[in-house]
Amino acid sequence: MKLGVASAVLATTARSIAQSPATSAIHSLPALPYAASDLAPHIDVETMNIHHGKHHAAYIAKLNEALATQSDLAKLSLDALQGQIHSINDPATQAALRNNGGGHWNHSFFWSIMTPAKDAGKPSEKLAAAINEAFGSIEKFQAAFAEAAMKRFGSGWAWLIIQNGKLKITSTPNQDNPLMKGIVSDAELGKPLLGLDVWEHAYYLHYQNRRADYITAWWNVVNWNAVNALLST
Repeated sequence: MKLGVASAVLATTARSIAQSPATSAIHSLPALPYAASDLAPHIDVETMNIHHGKHHAAYIAKLNEALATQSDLAKLSLDALQGQIHSINDPATQAALRNNGGGHWNHSFFWSIMTPAKDAGKPSEKLAAAINEAFGSIEKFQAAFAEAAMKRFGSGWAWLIIQNGKLKITSTPNQDNPLMKGIVSDAELGKPLLGLDVWEHAYYLHYQNRRADYITAWWNVVNWNAVNALLST
């Protein structure tokens, strides 16, 4: 995928994430920026169809349900909502928005930073330099990222973030993400550049309990052009 196309994909995804008009269906399922079969054999089509069309759609439906009686929160963009979840006093509402608002944001981001293997590209000079500074090499970075993904007990995500101008690897449980100020620790906060879903629904149909194989295969479909663009914005 050429950088111009990747930037257009990012812009479309950003709009779908950021815009949330106060209607009965405040948030809607964003279309995949590629066919569900395009990530095969690394991520199979059945997993993609279920993951996107069932799991992601369910998070959105439950998010809209939680926002139906929260007019002020419903006016927030999905990005802004992530940073306000901690201020919600009602425990049930906070949990619903944390799980489902996080699930919607995380999955929208996840689709945007993947692409068919033939279009994966490579880290830009700027990103490669930042990776080398933070981790020593791209290989050491990938090993450290994979370790974070493997050590996430149960369900959650591994992330590459920018924090105070530096790259950092972190992970979060369930549908938490690095934008959730006051929910995740300050050490985990930052701007996501990469995110890997290690919930079993992301890989179990094809890889069963072989999470390590899923992580290794996933690198083939990372959209480096999209990551490069995120670093530069």
